[in-house]
Amino acid sequence: MEIRAGTGGEEAALFASDLFNMYKKYALRRGWRLGILDSSPSELKGLRQIIFEISGPRTFKEMKNEAGVHRVQRIPKTEKSGRVHTSTATVAVLPKVKETDIRINPADLEITFFRSGGPGGQNVNKVETAVRIRHKPTGLTAASQEERSQQRNREKALEVLRAKLWQIEKEKTAGEITEERRKQIGSAERAEKIRTYNFPQDRITDHRAKKSWGNLEGVLEGNLDKIISSLEGLR
Repeated sequence: MEIRAGTGGEEAALFASDLFNMYKKYALRRGWRLGILDSSPSELKGLRQIIFEISGPRTFKEMKNEAGVHRVQRIPKTEKSGRVHTSTATVAVLPKVKETDIRINPADLEITFFRSGGPGGQNVNKVETAVRIRHKPTGLTAASQEERSQQRNREKALEVLRAKLWQIEKEKTAGEITEERRKQIGSAERAEKIRTYNFPQDRITDHRAKKSWGNLEGVLEGNLDKIISSLEGLR
């Protein structure tokens, strides 16, 4: 899964962090494993971007409908006049792809190593264990910096890249041109939304299911069951 801050500056980054924590708590409740592959924090401890992997029974089937633009309406911590702001964050969801399902020519890869900027101990921060891979024919990139070894980060980054390439190949077969990830997240404009988190009214609305729920804080604590079940059969 990938979450990116969209429209709204620092408030969008804080919202992206809220969404990640929501999915993290939901995964914990479900007994799933969650591992961070790459992240980029903002100045106020939000997230400009985070890529993470969830593994366990039915994970992709349940989480695939989280893909799209999520919109939040609330008074930001950075707002002094008390006005409600609207910001967005985008979510992309891709399945893990087997190495045999998509083969990558090593000559097509540009691999760079750098020091991790995240937590992980002295070894991670002092040695260039983080890996960024660029697929030259498509321009797609993937990175991993949370593992302690360069080899493990390389493997994780390749998994992300393989999933992106698999999705593109899948669409070519179906006769589609648009990248699945772009189709999922749109352009991050406020109007391209799948769900709205309205804090003043304590309400979450899913615009595909055409349903609303209260107890917004409870949902952000990982209580997503009703929302996810309402989207079963959507696609």
